Amino acid sequence: MPAKTATLHDYGRRVARAMAHLAANLDRTPSLEELAGVAAFSPFHFHRVYREIAGETPAETLARGRLSRAAHELLRTQQPIARIARRAGFGSAAAFTRAFRAAHGIPPGAYRARGGIGAIARPALQTETPAMHAVTIREEPALRLAILPHRGAYTGIGAVFDRLMPWAGARGLIGPETRFIALYHDDPVSVPEADLRSEAGITVPPGTQGEGEVTIRAVPALRVAVLRFQGPYAELEDVYSWLYGTWLPESREEPADAPPMEDYLNDCRTLPPAEWLTEILLPLKRR
Repeated sequence: MPAKTATLHDYGRRVARAMAHLAANLDRTPSLEELAGVAAFSPFHFHRVYREIAGETPAETLARGRLSRAAHELLRTQQPIARIARRAGFGSAAAFTRAFRAAHGIPPGAYRARGGIGAIARPALQTETPAMHAVTIREEPALRLAILPHRGAYTGIGAVFDRLMPWAGARGLIGPETRFIALYHDDPVSVPEADLRSEAGITVPPGTQGEGEVTIRAVPALRVAVLRFQGPYAELEDVYSWLYGTWLPESREEPADAPPMEDYLNDCRTLPPAEWLTEILLPLKRR
């Protein structure tokens, strides 16, 4: 392996460690010296290396994680907004409201009252009944994924992608055709949160080898029901409830023996949550 390539791979691993440390410490602000130590870089150079490898600053990574968790808490808990604001690192509810409005387009109180800001995207061709027309069925080609596993709350999958992306970027594996796909193996209502199994994956070309925690997974071609959702990831749980509770029984389809997947269609680091696009892929038995 050329020395330059080996160095890039090493930098990717070290920045991924810093990103994982940030995700595990959302309730505080790790110091420059602490993050640099985790990544084994000099504090004088850490920020520049991190920004070039991660595509954002450590402060932006931390803020994104905190606001994503706050959106989930607004929808799934009855915690006072002031408490959620403090957990997100804001000294006042007013400061939290300004930051949340800037990211989501509406203040946190309105976000909670409305139950979120997302919407199921309607395809151009609709089927005969309103309950059905949000979902299309298609053939999904076989995929080759570089995978990082995650155990715990599904809301933590973003931090796993944050660790996977420096690994992939250092190897030149991220391009316009790369797909970012998560696999979810358990029902979050039936399985304790600490035991939930999921995987963050990106599509990779033939010949790509795994390393360390990163493994290569071959996903076979599948027939899938596809539902496109626009909005924050924190709102996807309700979309799953509709897909499994309303669409699936009415469709007369049978789910296949494969986990549902989420295909993230745009970059959550550069777009506001209201513009995030996700396709839920529900594997179906072949007829």
